[in-house]
Amino acid sequence: MNLSLLKALCETPGVPGNEHRVRDLITSEIKDLFDEVKTDAMGSLMCKRTGTEDAPTKVMLLCHMDEIGFLVSHISKDGFLYLQPVGGFDARNLFSRRVRVCTDDGDYLGVMNPGGKPVHIASPEDRKKVPELGEFFVDLGMGKKAHDVIKVGDFVVMEEPFIEIGDKIVSKALDNRIACWLGIEAMRALGDKGKGAEIHVVFTCQEEVGLRGARTSSFAVKPDIGIGIDTTLACDTPGVPEKDATTTQGKGFGLHVRDSSFIADRDLVREIEALAIKHDIPYQRTMLGAGGQDGAAAQQAAAGARAIGIVVGTRYIHTVTEMIEKDDLQAALDILVAYLSEF
Repeated sequence: MNLSLLKALCETPGVPGNEHRVRDLITSEIKDLFDEVKTDAMGSLMCKRTGTEDAPTKVMLLCHMDEIGFLVSHISKDGFLYLQPVGGFDARNLFSRRVRVCTDDGDYLGVMNPGGKPVHIASPEDRKKVPELGEFFVDLGMGKKAHDVIKVGDFVVMEEPFIEIGDKIVSKALDNRIACWLGIEAMRALGDKGKGAEIHVVFTCQEEVGLRGARTSSFAVKPDIGIGIDTTLACDTPGVPEKDATTTQGKGFGLHVRDSSFIADRDLVREIEALAIKHDIPYQRTMLGAGGQDGAAAQQAAAGARAIGIVVGTRYIHTVTEMIEKDDLQAALDILVAYLSEF
């Protein structure tokens, strides 16, 4: 398993509208895997391998590049940075975090905290309060000099390393750099198989703010089959009822049936399920009560497409401690290669 690539993908910063560094990394990794590679007007990286048939089935894999993060919205007179989120954050997970502020001319490390009193002088009522997102600020340690190097619109990501613990991988941005990894590694493993289809692997932009890049790229491709590759919840942890777990880590890839953005094609669900059983690839059917993913955009583009999601259960999602099981990631890779090989 090429974990060095996954580490590089996760540790490369890229929030919605600022995916260029991730796109550059992917571009350097996909040489000789595709017949055509281009970047569309929104910034999605569109990669195509042509098929051998006269009118091949168009299969589209959608792998979003962006991670949740922030944009600098204001710099105070004393050099503190205030932010606007791009993506869904729970403010309870933002206390005392190290961050990276990314500018055109270089990056700057800082710390994020909410305004207010520290514990030694806070009242019991102060300690109960969960600040709003707008109350958090970044301190770069340079005071008013921040005005010389930071601009409104510069982007901010969490600064945390990629690590392996036991059978797990922990990192920021596993949502959704695992999909970028799967898109690359599936094509490498596929080799000369699957030439009966025209395969489009699109590394999409701005998923975390509404599937935006997936919508435009899907209209360009007009796929027959769309596969949204993403994370999903693995709430198989203390404090969550079993019925709300969504997935259980170690039980294989997620065959994504429904979320609030789409309902998967019934026949495609059965087809991939049968293929997983045939090849002894562990899997679990998954449904999500809220949220969406890029497969929905493929399903609804132009005249529509058959669509499904292939997902990897992730604990502590949208935090800096996102956690996946290595075997589940391998199962997702195996089913993608097995499915594409059928064409």
